[in-house]
Amino acid sequence: MLTLKFITENRDETVRRLGKKHFQPAAEMIDRVIELDTDRRSTQKELDAKQAQMNRLSKSIGALMQAGKKDEANEAKAKTSEYKEEIKALQSRMEEDENAIRDLLLQIPNLPNETVPEGYGAEDNKVERMGGQTPAFEGFKPLPHWELARKYDLIDFELGVKITGAGFPVYKGKGARLQRALINFFLDEAREAGYLEIEPPYVVNEASGYGTGQLPDKEGQMYHATADNLYLIPTAEVPVTNIYRDVILSEKDLPVKNCAYSACFRREAGSYGKDVRGLNR
Repeated sequence: MLTLKFITENRDETVRRLGKKHFQPAAEMIDRVIELDTDRRSTQKELDAKQAQMNRLSKSIGALMQAGKKDEANEAKAKTSEYKEEIKALQSRMEEDENAIRDLLLQIPNLPNETVPEGYGAEDNKVERMGGQTPAFEGFKPLPHWELARKYDLIDFELGVKITGAGFPVYKGKGARLQRALINFFLDEAREAGYLEIEPPYVVNEASGYGTGQLPDKEGQMYHATADNLYLIPTAEVPVTNIYRDVILSEKDLPVKNCAYSACFRREAGSYGKDVRGLNR
């Protein structure tokens, strides 16, 4: 999440770089954040001044009573009551500004690196380098993985629909064994490369969702257990990354290398995943 300090000190740069992402309300949202922050700062000064006035007045009440100036003391008491109401209103206004700023900051995406080319789709991607050789298939047309899965009875899509609904295929036989073998292969290779294996929980709290940016942006794609206010994880990245939420890492401890396997629970919005039939999940 972009910091308020960075945005206020780099307004034009922030809007320009967000333009690379074609984030349409960039200028409007950035200006609104700055406007709210200006109001918050002004309110804070007013609040500090009002609290100082009330403190001085409160201290004078005792002295007035001791001096026998009861009427003046009562006037001071009445005035402190007025100050308390004014302070309460200023605190409420500050809280509204802070909440509005936080809501906006959560909606503003991170800035792309300056080296990232601008584009609208995959056709605008820039090829940096290529490796290996493109396989040549002579005499036959290769089948996509979902057709191979049907042909060799590795995955049953219809059974998944019966049990749960669309998007939940059932792996069986050699398909289930292949899935398990690939998971073990990945974890073993990662461990050999120096990664620490993590077995994360499959549900996270709201703070973790905000910590990795799934909330509020992807809330509609997450499964929410409302009774406990917990979310099923859409990827192992969420719990693993949140291990280091609110943690300051020493440079000598970097890089941190973790790996994890988990089931991934997410609603595939719209046509997302149609080209791979959801099997990359």
